[in-house]
Amino acid sequence: MNKKEKTRSLPGSISIPGGPVGVLLIHSLGGTPLELRYVAQSLARLGYTVHCPILPGLAGGTDISGLSTWQDWHRNVELAHDELRETCDTVLIGGLSAGAMLALKLAADRPRDVHGLMLFAPTTWPNGWAIPKAMHLFKLVREKYLARMFYFRQRPPYGIKDDRIRNFMLDSFNKGDGRSLDDLVGRSGNAVLEFRRLVRHVKKQLGSITQHTIIFHPRFDDQSDLKNTLLLQRKLGGLVEVSVLDDSFHMVTLDRQRTYVVERAMEFSRRIVRRIEEQAEIEGIKSRVPTGAPATGATTPKPALKAATLAAE
Repeated sequence: MNKKEKTRSLPGSISIPGGPVGVLLIHSLGGTPLELRYVAQSLARLGYTVHCPILPGLAGGTDISGLSTWQDWHRNVELAHDELRETCDTVLIGGLSAGAMLALKLAADRPRDVHGLMLFAPTTWPNGWAIPKAMHLFKLVREKYLARMFYFRQRPPYGIKDDRIRNFMLDSFNKGDGRSLDDLVGRSGNAVLEFRRLVRHVKKQLGSITQHTIIFHPRFDDQSDLKNTLLLQRKLGGLVEVSVLDDSFHMVTLDRQRTYVVERAMEFSRRIVRRIEEQAEIEGIKSRVPTGAPATGATTPKPALKAATLAAE
């Protein structure tokens, strides 16, 4: 199986062909690409090539053995990015929750090939008001054999404020692969441990990430406190836009303000693409100007004429 098959053929992945602008979307820890389907479809309407792969080990129910590592997740993200780069000159990266950390990691490692970042409720540690207290004690766990003893069952509202949307999405996820509710919203101790290790690694690189970034975060996030975004806003090395939502919980790409989130993401991506195109035009004009040629509008002095005038005086 080649690299292209590895990223596109897994059941549940979303791939929408388009033009030379690509968008790579990364789902959350224990989630699926369904979380980002609305974002993917909206960006595809701009003519972009959009890819949201299901990541083994990161997606819910795909790390049965408990042997997956954050490096495995990152390698699969790199493969998906390589695939987009085969047909796209410009690539934007988006990530939801834990997926935002993988997006930041890719931006740090490939600064020339990642042109913008869209982070949806980024999580450096799950510390929202609905997180079980056992999660705080889990910070003491350092080894996998201890981590495997933990399993974190989530509590309502499962990241979605709107009751109707929450019920609809839970039904959709359940019908998609027949998993139980615990499997859909639960997190294994191994996955949480590997996520913590990923975040520790990414935090060291935040200052080197200079790509233009937009962040969406709920003010009253049930899974990830707003402090997560404030940390990124302070530490990232480039321009950061932050949009604080007042009527959503953690799953901002699904909840009540998803239309606003998508519209801002589309507007942001258009600005990034336009700026890159304008820069390319400027570079093209510079390359056509001969070396040493006078700038446009510059006046070339006429020493001979000036000397003649002085002699006549």
